[in-house]
Amino acid sequence: MAQTSLAPVTVTATRFSAAAADLPFGVSVLTADDIKASGVTTVNDAIMKLLGVPGRLDFYGGGDYGLDLRGFGTTADNNQVVVVDGIRISEADLGGTRLAGISIDSVERIEIIRGSGAVLYGEGATGGVIVITTKAGRGTARKSQADVFAAAGSFGLREARATGTVVAGGVSLDAAANKRDTDNDRDNFRSRTEGASLTGQWSNDWLRAGVRYAYDHLDTGLPGSLSAAQYEADPRQASAPLDSASIRNNRSSAFGEAVLGDWQIGLDAGWRGKALNSSNSGFIYAYDVDASTYALRARNAAKFGAYINSFVAGIDHSEWKRTVLGSFGSESNQRSQAVYLRDELALPGGTRLSVGWRTEGVKKDNNSASTSIDERPNAWELGVVQPVGAGVSLYGRYGRSFRLANADEFGFTAPGAQLKTQTSRDAELGVRWAYTGGRVELRVYRSALTNEIGYDPNAVGPNSAVGFSGANVNFGPTRREGLELELTQALAANANLHVNAATRRARFTTGAYQGNDVPLAPRHTLSVRADWSPAVGHRIDGGVNVVSSQSPDFVNACRMPSYTTADLRYAYQWSLAELAIGASNLTNAKYYTQAFSCANGAVSSIYPEAGRAVSASLRLHF
Repeated sequence: MAQTSLAPVTVTATRFSAAAADLPFGVSVLTADDIKASGVTTVNDAIMKLLGVPGRLDFYGGGDYGLDLRGFGTTADNNQVVVVDGIRISEADLGGTRLAGISIDSVERIEIIRGSGAVLYGEGATGGVIVITTKAGRGTARKSQADVFAAAGSFGLREARATGTVVAGGVSLDAAANKRDTDNDRDNFRSRTEGASLTGQWSNDWLRAGVRYAYDHLDTGLPGSLSAAQYEADPRQASAPLDSASIRNNRSSAFGEAVLGDWQIGLDAGWRGKALNSSNSGFIYAYDVDASTYALRARNAAKFGAYINSFVAGIDHSEWKRTVLGSFGSESNQRSQAVYLRDELALPGGTRLSVGWRTEGVKKDNNSASTSIDERPNAWELGVVQPVGAGVSLYGRYGRSFRLANADEFGFTAPGAQLKTQTSRDAELGVRWAYTGGRVELRVYRSALTNEIGYDPNAVGPNSAVGFSGANVNFGPTRREGLELELTQALAANANLHVNAATRRARFTTGAYQGNDVPLAPRHTLSVRADWSPAVGHRIDGGVNVVSSQSPDFVNACRMPSYTTADLRYAYQWSLAELAIGASNLTNAKYYTQAFSCANGAVSSIYPEAGRAVSASLRLHF
């Protein structure tokens, strides 16, 4: 058995650097080395394959998936927060957050808070928080270097990526660029993506400051959904052979960090824009989004005898505006201001107690809706970590999180209805064990939701009078509960095993759908990965992902089949070059992750996934 000692895990998802072992909740971490060794090509791909998080194929192609941390189904995007280099980029509508546009080679770390992050990140963080830190954003010791990557493969794949860092004294410049063209596996599903980023910063022993700019573009066909009969006959066909879309994103920001005695102070200011244009059966839908975010945070660490106290306070301010273009256009706005406090006290003997609170004023309006939102909800949490032996600790937390209806939801309700604030009581218990050659974490959780917000296709809505039911509603109480396991084990000096497993239940506890599963929320997921270096310069990395069956509809009249996929990659490192060949969906499984309805007891509105895909790549590191 290997006697490898695994390095302690440090995370920044708490808005300041902290040891993961000291937190009263679970945080999953992927490093740049994990990402590079696996050969994944997007942030979504990394989270799904390496951490076992279920994802649903995005309509717009380009490698994007809707991720679901804890069983929220179609509203998962609005129940989890995405942060890139300190800036929240989650949308305030149903448009989803595009992660595939971020160059994977520019990513230093991906951290996931599994479960509520409401105190630190506010509205919509009940399911969790995805924190992405680029290599330019890590703020650690820098050195000049560069990477160039090129790949070609199945479905006409052609991909190129480049990253570089130049350091001169306290000044550094980071640049990244990526371009990816692929025909994908279906007719009218060709996608072309490109992006670039540039960061300049200066630092000394107590201060760091800089500016960033990034953009990503996507042009794609929209093949449409298939019926069960169409899927069986030919899953590669398109039901919408002429539809298409484009998405343009740009992000700019300024940041600063300072250490002043016992205080750490950080400031992030970000501005971003998004432009979407789509053609669906001749109908043009287009909108522009402009958003700004300002975040000021401070931490004080002090020691009082044998007691160590860490106090964090912060202010968040954000504005979001969407302008839908065309003759049926509209304008939606969101403005929020929040204050949060979190205190952690370390007692003699290692016990750690924490308490956190947040108040957030939120205003939302849509000029095509008859109502608006002006609320000030609160979030809070209590936490404890208790060491119980060598490398073993127990932890737990209990708190409250919240979400308000987004611009698309409160603008489409039953006549005269106004959506109430969704709240959740969130509880989590866990155990961590770090030992020679490995670490394991097991946690159990429950989120009991009141007034959950979602779209009910069977509800009386604004178009029911003309025969089309459906509206956004507050459901009766719902519940998410489950068990999660994470394991890292050194099998030998040159081999490692990683396991992420979860069993969960997302269900309606009262109302018309009492006892039914929440749509598109699988009960079981499993990710098993292993790597082996049989000789110097040689590495084999592979994994298996299993996702259980799930229902696409509220009455659970049919079920999407479970699926198992596998991927495998061989890489050879020679001097400055890495040559690799990899295969995804190795067994050529026929499956789908996205569907919306049942027809005569069979799943319909299906969006098929790709079959086996093989690619070869070359990477040069200087």
